[in-house]
Parts: sequence; structure tokens; C-alpha cells
Amino acid sequence: MSDARDLGSELAGLPDAELAAAVEQATEGRAALAALHAVAASVAATVGHAPAVIDVTPDTEAESELPPVALPDTFGQVEGGPVVTGVPVPPAGIPVAPGIGGYTNTGVPTFESVRDKVEQRYGTAQGMGELDRQTPVGRSVEEQWDAREKAARERLEQIRKSVHGNDSD
Repeated sequence: MSDARDLGSELAGLPDAELAAAVEQATEGRAALAALHAVAASVAATVGHAPAVIDVTPDTEAESELPPVALPDTFGQVEGGPVVTGVPVPPAGIPVAPGIGGYTNTGVPTFESVRDKVEQRYGTAQGMGELDRQTPVGRSVEEQWDAREKAARERLEQIRKSVHGNDSD
């Protein structure tokens, strides 16, 4: 056991580049230590090639040295006024609308507004389909579909005739 301690103390005294090279060499070809070998090879390749750390000093004063800036409480408003949080509530005596812009007072969309949006999108999609069919490309697609459908009907008729013709034999 003293040999391992002696070896450990000698390895601890080596510079990083030499230690990484020694570990890389010692783990060469050992499957159980493949991960250690890869790390040692990586470290050996990068040690000594790292850029020197440049000491950068700021040109400006540190924040602690700057005088504190006094900000007004109102940020340019006429008066500070109370801080408002939560949902705004109209003053007493003013009738409350059931919902403005398709939303309830708590911000939830109403059923009617959702239905209107769905109907509008459905109508837009139908209109886009109609416009597509009126373009030359859309007409061409329809003509191709009709031609394929006609060919399929003719082929089906040929198959029926051949089947019925075989039954009479």
C-alpha cells in the first residue's frame, strides 16, 4: 500500500500537462478506463494551449462609486395617486356592461364571441376554396380529378363486362 501512496505523491507533484500525458498513457487500451483515457487525452491536448487570462479594468466607475440618482415618485405624472391592482371596477352608479369586445369583466371570452370567430374562420375557409377553384390551377386540378374519375368508371365497367362474360361461358 505504501507503493501506491508513493506513486500518488509523485503524480501529485507533476505539472498538469505531464500528469495528463501519464494518465493517458497508463489507460491506453484498457476498456474499463476508456472514459478516463478520453478525458486525459482531451486535457493533455488542451493544457498549455489555453489563452492567457487578460486582466481587464473597467474604464467607468463602479456602481458603488456613482452618486445615487433621485427619482421622483410620480415618474412625470401630475400626482402620485393610489396604486391600482387587480381588475378595474367602475364607480358606483355607472351601469356595468355584460362584457366589452366579447370578453366578460374577468377577461374570459364569451360563448358568442367564440362562436363568431369559428363561423368567421369557417366562412373564410369556404371562400378560399371557392376562389381556388376559379383560378386556372384550381380548374386544372378539378379537370384532372374528373378525368381520373371517368377513367376509373370506364375501367370498372370493363371489369364488370369481363366478369359477366366469363360467367356465361
